[in-house]
Amino acid sequence: MPNPTAVVCAYSSVGTAALEGLLEAGVRVLALYTYPQGPDERWFTPPEATARVRGIPVRMEPAFNAEVVYEAIRDLAPDLLFSFYFREMIQARFLELPRLGAYNLHGSLLPRYRGRAPINWVLVKGETATGVTLHAMTPKPDDGDIVAQAHLPIAWDETALSLTRRAAAAGRDLVRAAVPGLVDGSAPRIRQGTLGPSTYFGGRKPADSRLSFAMTVQEAFNQIRAVADPWPNAFLETERGVVKVAWALPAAASCPAGRYRRPPEGLLLGFSDGALALRSLRAAGERLERPTEQAAALAALGIEEA
Repeated sequence: MPNPTAVVCAYSSVGTAALEGLLEAGVRVLALYTYPQGPDERWFTPPEATARVRGIPVRMEPAFNAEVVYEAIRDLAPDLLFSFYFREMIQARFLELPRLGAYNLHGSLLPRYRGRAPINWVLVKGETATGVTLHAMTPKPDDGDIVAQAHLPIAWDETALSLTRRAAAAGRDLVRAAVPGLVDGSAPRIRQGTLGPSTYFGGRKPADSRLSFAMTVQEAFNQIRAVADPWPNAFLETERGVVKVAWALPAAASCPAGRYRRPPEGLLLGFSDGALALRSLRAAGERLERPTEQAAALAALGIEEA
């Protein structure tokens, strides 16, 4: 039997890894639909780079669901259609084109954490485990029967970057292993409703990363690690301005909420039930790692020393 063919819609480091998994499984990719890499996204190799090395045609369409794109994919007549961290909802008519089905790779253990930015949200919510899911696509977001899942434990100090990298590796393996079953029809189909209740989270807005001194230390730490570098970082905001908290860790020492202290080992920032030890702040585009600089940045916001 000739190698199965596919059209792939992909972006992000997870999209690159999943595309590699398909190629390792012997899938012949007829075209890649993707996006230009943004200047703040240079930390990962985009799917486009992998596709061009392998001679796969790359398409960057301003409106994927347009008639011209539909006709192009229809003419390619792929066996499979895949969405790997693609940014657009794919219309139902596209899902009917591939004879072996259309499938999406999602960065959580569905049916939990449907929607956008699942890796960031599981960290914000303090989850201790997550995973990746390959599922059949429907016109609804992250809907459809589950084909395969991989579980990932979450370390106490896991960041969005480290978890994304592990999700990418798991996604590559998951996709590669699933291809034979998708081709011969032996892949399982598990209804999402049989695995527990569904939860949904929308795309993250800048305001979602704001820190409040009413938070517990764990809540603040979860917020910080969910958007640590290369994400835009959690931030403190007062009437006097904004400072970003690039990295901080829960501290054994205490500090009054909304104040800072300068013990010999570094700067402490108080929250409702304890303190974070600050490691790196950003203010006016500059990285601040010395306690004296950090104290000055907090004082400029009107945050007082305890």
